[in-house]
Amino acid sequence: MRMVDLIEKKRNGEAHSEAEIDFIIQGYTAGSIPEYQISAWAMAVYFQGMNEEERSLMTNAMVKSGDTIDLSGIHGIKVDKHSTGGVGDTTTLVLAPLVASVGVPVAKMSGRGLGHTGGTIDKLESVPGFNVEITNEQFTALVNKNKVAVIGQTQNLTPADKKLYGLRDVTATVNSIPLIASSIMSKKIASGADAIVLDVKTGAGAFMKELADAKELAEAMVKIGNGLGRRTSAIISDMSQPLGNAIGNALEVKEAIDTLRGEGPEDLMELCYVLGSHMMVAAEKARSLEEAKAHLKEAIQSGRALEQFKTFIEAQNGDPSVADDVQRLPQARYQMEVTAEETGYVTGIVADQIGTAAMMLGAGRATKESVIDLAVGIVLKKKIGDSVKAGEALAIIHANQAHGESIIQTVRQSFSIDKEAITPPPLIYDAIH
Repeated sequence: MRMVDLIEKKRNGEAHSEAEIDFIIQGYTAGSIPEYQISAWAMAVYFQGMNEEERSLMTNAMVKSGDTIDLSGIHGIKVDKHSTGGVGDTTTLVLAPLVASVGVPVAKMSGRGLGHTGGTIDKLESVPGFNVEITNEQFTALVNKNKVAVIGQTQNLTPADKKLYGLRDVTATVNSIPLIASSIMSKKIASGADAIVLDVKTGAGAFMKELADAKELAEAMVKIGNGLGRRTSAIISDMSQPLGNAIGNALEVKEAIDTLRGEGPEDLMELCYVLGSHMMVAAEKARSLEEAKAHLKEAIQSGRALEQFKTFIEAQNGDPSVADDVQRLPQARYQMEVTAEETGYVTGIVADQIGTAAMMLGAGRATKESVIDLAVGIVLKKKIGDSVKAGEALAIIHANQAHGESIIQTVRQSFSIDKEAITPPPLIYDAIH
């Protein structure tokens, strides 16, 4: 088999066989196929696409390129939730203890984030003492005992995907549905879950800005997952503005605690109920989404979900008292108000710009070497559709350095204010099974 023939085949719009896809992925991972040939092939895929079978074969080939996690020692149906990412996405911090409190085992493997804020692990490490460096045996034992644990990604999962992702980034082939879908699903399948619930974001602050593209990606991933024997469903949710109000690490943990108490922002609470309901049905802990939502609401109202959060934190050496006293979380030295310059209604919030401002404060990593400041970030005081008076706070900046006017201006310019009110966009656009 010659790589040049496979490039030509895909360039002409033909489908690859399993042997051909394995040859490409194995050869690239091993270093026997040069980057210039993979670049040409990725561009051919970008223009010609892949059929359903090719997408599944591609995903499976990437899973086989590295280690896979064995979760068979954990009792019950393991459900993993994956978000395609956005700004202020605090759902994992709420969902892990929430669904664990109704009996769904959550074995969460998380990375450290590159981008606006840290990953789930960085956020959890803002809880004093919290430790994710546990062995696989401890991880399994904790999930069996408490229904929830989080471990850092140490294994060599999907090395083919890591290599291909880096290449796509510099060859203008990132926005290819087959390549995105197989990239995300290979990581999820290698992580060992039995069922997968996907939260595919759409809108200005999302990777998939157009609803039609988000829907196409969601459908592609659901087909791959189900085709490879994982019960998979997807929710398409809005990211035209940040989710919830907090963007930052400790600030998002505080917001998650508020939400587990039933006092969180409306949009975050609703999305957690929707995703949590799908997770419960997938884990066969509820017969319908309505029944599942009732169980989740009861877990929050009774205080069981917050207790589960404390158990989870304490089991991994964290200080559970943060749930009762959020002042124990890292606090920023300065708080600066971003005020509105005119009276009217908020008609838009540029989520990316808010995220970038949070990163400038130190809440996220610009490069893998960057050190995160867990205390800093931004808390929104107004969302799309809210009325605002001139001089009223749009957001509060939490900072450890005196950043001055430039960061205030960046946040202020993220808000559009008009005389006419608008209806906020829907939170949930679709569910795909």
